[in-house]
Amino acid sequence: PLQGIKNNVVSTKVVCECAKRNNVEKFVLISSDKAVRPTNLMGASKRISELVVQASQNNDIKENLDFKSRTIFLMVRFGNVINSSGSVIPLFQKQIKEGGPITLTHEKINRYFMTINEACQLVIHSSSLAKGGDLFLLDMGNPVEIKKIAEQMISLSGLTLKNSANPKGDIEIVITGLRPGEKLYEELLIENNSLKTKHPLIYRAKEKFIKYSELNPLIDELEKSCCNQDLKNTFRIVSKIVPEWVSNYE
Repeated sequence: PLQGIKNNVVSTKVVCECAKRNNVEKFVLISSDKAVRPTNLMGASKRISELVVQASQNNDIKENLDFKSRTIFLMVRFGNVINSSGSVIPLFQKQIKEGGPITLTHEKINRYFMTINEACQLVIHSSSLAKGGDLFLLDMGNPVEIKKIAEQMISLSGLTLKNSANPKGDIEIVITGLRPGEKLYEELLIENNSLKTKHPLIYRAKEKFIKYSELNPLIDELEKSCCNQDLKNTFRIVSKIVPEWVSNYE
């Protein structure tokens, strides 16, 4: 958990500062639907990363730069990308190849999905719409039930589903139960407030942010706490920055 915080939060701050100092034209943070009302530390760290990027755009402290940075900061928040690292598709393929079973955490769990090409095109297009400090949401259509994906993959592999109705089937789907911090449904908006853009699949979210002067000391404290391996204090600071997150760690 501590390394995850350092990677997602502290590194984001460092790269934002470097972008400003080198007058980078645009800075794009790839965020996640897990940042919305996070139930796990990964989601909370992505939400803090969003706040860091927004604060970098709206810096209310005079910096020691010998020029006024023109860097445009933006964030793009979306769900799962098919065949990307950590996607369920490669996992299901591996489990089918091994003869099963396919493991599923809940019967009704669902997620938003898009292809790698769709995600790349929309992220690039979002950067062209940015004015500074923007948080864009990608229209990912309707969420898909993961169980249906598993069933389709079994069928497309030329195999049959093994269940009570078909005990002689090839591949069984086993329900293992939701893991700590795992949501049944993901969402893309924290507040029910988004605006249309020129692109029909890209929306601009209007959400609260924390001023740089308030956020920066908390991020510095968070970094020190991580370096000191102080798990309890790290979670306390994360909860202070993202009050809707409740720690599942003891």
